[in-house]
Amino acid sequence: MKNTIPRILNKLTNSCKKTVELIDKKTFSKLSVIEKTKLKLHKSICKTCKAYEDHSKFLDEAVDKLYNQKQPHNKVQLSADRKSKILEKIKKQ
Repeated sequence: MKNTIPRILNKLTNSCKKTVELIDKKTFSKLSVIEKTKLKLHKSICKTCKAYEDHSKFLDEAVDKLYNQKQPHNKVQLSADRKSKILEKIKKQ
């Protein structure tokens, strides 16, 4: 019985490497119910993977906004205020 609990937890959760793969996969395709469950469970106990997901979302949204603007991306300029807000948000993570 003593060894049963770790074996069960190993079946229910993923490694950080697998979790990062699922976070990235979720950006481009649907996850299965099992993948969603394992991802949610792992993130509930791993702050590092949760932070990775938050940073990944932030970067995806920033890139999406950059490339979906009317003007070419090489002419987009961030204001000093916007740059400092981005840096503050990154430092808080």
